[in-house]
Amino acid sequence: MTVWSQLQPSYAANLWNEALNKRLGTEGLDIPEILVEAERRGSSFDQLLAVPEQDDWLYSDGKSASCIAYVLEIYKAAGLFDPIASSIQVTEFTIRDAYVLNFFEDNLTRLPKWCNDADDVKLPFCQIRGKYQMELPEYNTMDPYPHMNERCPSLPPNYYRPKDC
Repeated sequence: MTVWSQLQPSYAANLWNEALNKRLGTEGLDIPEILVEAERRGSSFDQLLAVPEQDDWLYSDGKSASCIAYVLEIYKAAGLFDPIASSIQVTEFTIRDAYVLNFFEDNLTRLPKWCNDADDVKLPFCQIRGKYQMELPEYNTMDPYPHMNERCPSLPPNYYRPKDC
């Protein structure tokens, strides 16, 4: 990361600095200063990276959200996470986290007739387009809970996550 700071300072600032400053409650520190500040506070860089992103953080170029976080923000605004919405940070969700949410129709007879008509294997959801069937392990199986996905480890190469994550 400090290499990015030297070679492409504006890119490093956009990619890392603002987010890490948010996690420290500071502004304007570059990567070396962030590392020094984290150490001064008795924290490691790993611990700093593990601080959950907050949905209401505003960056210099506006809100920051992935495509799935955007969709989940809509779900949140529509009340799907109520009554625990204030304890859900959708910016911490991955695509998998979104499709395992128990928000979807689970009565296959209520899906449109065209949904699975031409398929050999009946899916529990409608796949509108595509030559290959999508596999969504654990689709529609998890009820939302406070601070969901905020403390779930997920490291390469297997990206294993405990059952309650």
